[in-house]
Amino acid sequence: MAAGRAVASRLRILSSDFCLLTSDLGVDGGDARMYGKGMPDEIRKIDYYVAAVVDKPGEAARILSALEQAGVNLIAFSGFPQGARKAQLDFMAEDSAALKKAARAAGLTLGPKKTGFLVQGEDHLGAAAAITHKLSEAGINVTSMQTICAGAGRYGGLFWVKPEDVRKAAKVLEAK
Repeated sequence: MAAGRAVASRLRILSSDFCLLTSDLGVDGGDARMYGKGMPDEIRKIDYYVAAVVDKPGEAARILSALEQAGVNLIAFSGFPQGARKAQLDFMAEDSAALKKAARAAGLTLGPKKTGFLVQGEDHLGAAAAITHKLSEAGINVTSMQTICAGAGRYGGLFWVKPEDVRKAAKVLEAK
């Protein structure tokens, strides 16, 4: 039960269907600023893996607890319904190899590696708008984006672009 409370204490609810685990990572500082407001945003490419699971109470708790017990540090996690009686779980971990090993041990089948982006920075008006504006100017469409205030004046978020646009988006946003 303590493991479940530890996982739950790190969750920030974005909607009834989506959760984001906020990261404990710090921001480097750098020189680039998104519209010159506040500290620079740090944007980095992240690997993520998708799993389809039965949509039933306790399934996410079982899987997240297994990952926690295996020492997998999740940068982010999202889960949402996918059709009748199924759910899609997305996992972004500091160590992809550890995630894959722990998932196998938990009986979880992960799909192939995909790429998304993690953004973190000082919370300010227009933080998400600055990112989408830069991508739009480069002709890149955002497939999905979720951002959240992390407290203490910080925010974080995840966003995705089409696979063929990942390299260009990383260059435009100076992602690490």
